[in-house]
Amino acid sequence: MRLSPLDPLGARAFTILTAAAHFHAGRYELAIGWADRVLAAQPDYRPALRFKASACAHLGRMEEAHDCLKRMFHLEPGLTIARVKASAPPFPTELLNRYVEGLRKAGLPEE
Repeated sequence: MRLSPLDPLGARAFTILTAAAHFHAGRYELAIGWADRVLAAQPDYRPALRFKASACAHLGRMEEAHDCLKRMFHLEPGLTIARVKASAPPFPTELLNRYVEGLRKAGLPEE
């Protein structure tokens, strides 16, 4: 994939896709690392916060997962599992279930 040096969103898109791919493969540490790359450039990028929160929860890194949730609640008051599911990209069912389960473990409310 060639990235345009003039596209300010190109690197972010590539990076979050890489985080999602590692998450899907169960490589949560790598998913967190790639999410952190996005967050270093744009600290309020919600998809990266969500992947990081879910991956951290799956690894038992609850303090980090809770920190991501706090940031998400600041950006999206009233965020719930139901809202995440309704707005999620068309992930494969297994991936969506694991993603949501991580957010649930992190403390995101159902409704």
